[in-house]
Order: sequence, then structure tokens, then C-alpha cells
Amino acid sequence: MDTRSRLDAVLEGPAFGNFITAVIVVNAVLLGMETSDTLMERVGPLIKVLDGLCLVIFVVEIGLKMVAQRARFFTNGWNVFDFVIVGIALVPGGQGLSVLRALRILRVLRVISVAPRLRRVVEGFITALPGMGSVFLLMAIIFYIGSVIATNLFASTFPDFFGTLALSAYSLFQIMTLESWSMGIVRPVMEVYPYAWVFFVPFIMITTFAVVNLLVGLIVNSMQEAHDAEELERTAAYRDEVMLRLEAIERKVDSVSPTQGRSAEM
Repeated sequence: MDTRSRLDAVLEGPAFGNFITAVIVVNAVLLGMETSDTLMERVGPLIKVLDGLCLVIFVVEIGLKMVAQRARFFTNGWNVFDFVIVGIALVPGGQGLSVLRALRILRVLRVISVAPRLRRVVEGFITALPGMGSVFLLMAIIFYIGSVIATNLFASTFPDFFGTLALSAYSLFQIMTLESWSMGIVRPVMEVYPYAWVFFVPFIMITTFAVVNLLVGLIVNSMQEAHDAEELERTAAYRDEVMLRLEAIERKVDSVSPTQGRSAEM
């Protein structure tokens, strides 16, 4: 095993992963402390130094991975994710770049790349995106139909909620999330239009309880598929390791057997 392979094994090992996770958590706490004027007045310089030390550790980690993996570094999506996050943190603060400096908190997202279970959740979500696109298209069609109906029915009496197509869509989105939908929107509408529930209740049933749960089902199914694929890869790796060990034992036995035969003849 050459130097790069040993370095890569160390960087991918559990001990180094736990160390980076601890640094990410500490850095997240420090970035939160920077938002407190009281703490910054008392220990501001120390917080800045520790934050800079965390950033140095992240940069060194990325550099070591690039040395160990070379071209393979950018073929791994999680490596690219870490590279971008750390790169954003290196952007100097200043007028016009304060937003990018505020995005330093995105370093906390690096915990996803070092935590296998969190990676599985994100990978499941990404895998579900094509199916989710179809569901979002279906929801957009439902919202468009509902917005046109609501605008035609309620615009004259409730212009603040349903005066335009955009206002109707926003109001229907609030209704879908079940945030003050009854007392805030539907009941006032029903005082003028007693049978308005015939429109609102089916809309909630379709969007909130059917389409949204369909999205959840797609994500859960993708997460399970990602988990099964990971288990299959782990099983295959273990099988290959066992076969290599068996082959090594077989070669050792073959090398010993002729020697034992010659000893018996003497």
C-alpha cells in the first residue's frame, strides 16, 4: 500500500470522520455565538480565532483529500459539496459580499457528508426528485384550476384573498398548509357564501392529504432503495474480502504441502 492509499484510508476512517464531525459541531456553535453582541464584546477575539482554526482544519482536510485521491476527488459528489462549502467560507467579508460571509453557516451542512445516515436521507431525497417533479406538476395544475375558480367566485367580495390569480394561489397555499385556514379565510368566506365549503374541503383533501402524502411516500421509498443498495454494496465488499482471505489461505496451504511431502520422504 503506497502513501496515498494509506492517507486515503486514514481520511475515510471512522476516527477522522468523528474528528471532523466534532469540528463541524464546534464551528456551528461558534457561528451562533457570533450573532450575540454580548458574547462578541466579551470574548469576540477568541471566537474569531477559534472560527479561523476550524476553517483551517477544513481547508487542510480538503487539501489532504485532493492529494490522496487526485482526479478521483471531483468524481465524488460529496467531495465537491465540501469543496464548494469551504470555498464559500474563504470568500473575504466586505461590502457587497456580506451575504456570502453570512453563508458561512452552511459549513454545518458538512455534517451530512460525514454522517452515513444523513447521506442516505439526502441521497433518497435526490433520487426521488424525478418522481417529485411529476407530483409538483400535478399540484401546479390543481392550484391553477383552484385559483381560477376561487378568483371567479370570491374576488368581488374578498379582493384581499382572491382579488387576482396570484392572490388566490397564495391563499390556497395557506389553506393547503392548514395555517389559520378556517378562522382566517374559509369561515369569513362562508359567512357570505354558505356553500363555499364545497370548494375548500375537497381542495384540502386533494392537496394536503393526498398529494403531500404522495410526496412523502416517494421520498420514503427512495430512502429505502438507497438503504438496500448500500446494504448490497456492503455485502458484496464483505464477500470479496472473504474470498481474498480464502485464496490467501489456499496459497499458503499449497506452499506448505510440498515441503511437508519432501520431509516425509526423507
